[in-house]
Amino acid sequence: MSKDREFLWRRLHSLLGVIPVGLFLVFHLSLNFTAVGGEQAYNDATGVMELVPHSLLLLIEWVVIYIPLLFHAFYGVYIAFTATPNTGRFSTYRNWMFSLQRFTGVFLVIFIAWHIFQTRIQKALGTDVNFNMMEEIVANPFMLGFYIVGILSATFHLTNGLWAFLVSWGITQSPQSQKIATYVTNILFVILSVVGVAAILAFV
Repeated sequence: MSKDREFLWRRLHSLLGVIPVGLFLVFHLSLNFTAVGGEQAYNDATGVMELVPHSLLLLIEWVVIYIPLLFHAFYGVYIAFTATPNTGRFSTYRNWMFSLQRFTGVFLVIFIAWHIFQTRIQKALGTDVNFNMMEEIVANPFMLGFYIVGILSATFHLTNGLWAFLVSWGITQSPQSQKIATYVTNILFVILSVVGVAAILAFV
């Protein structure tokens, strides 16, 4: 792969990780957070999606979620197994973040595939995706732990990826701006993690 083509692929990979995949994650976590209000609140919130015509919903899912997610996931795995930490440019902390980004990315390919199987595919087979379904899934302590690790991996991968996006797209070029971006993305990680974990625990 030529350097120019690889540069463009990496830019696209970074962009899709934030828009639309990252935005969808925030929406998905927010929707799940309604479970904190109880079974009825969650079912009412998720039931709104049923008002969208099936063919239109399917088109939106593929164009906005699945296709960008598949590209981001598979190209991300390629990066994870070919990239090396840039010790000459970034600090030890940033190189730890680099390694965690690759690890969580590979783990998320497994987690998201399983999550889609347990929910979206089961819905296509006729199972209702509602509060009771999630309640049954996390009734298994192993699955609860798996989901919590998956949520934390997703929120870290998004927020740390957002930091990398700001750098690679030239938005934060100075050390000071990158330091501020680190604080902001870390705070965002905590907020999204609290929302995501609180949501999954609401099904217990």
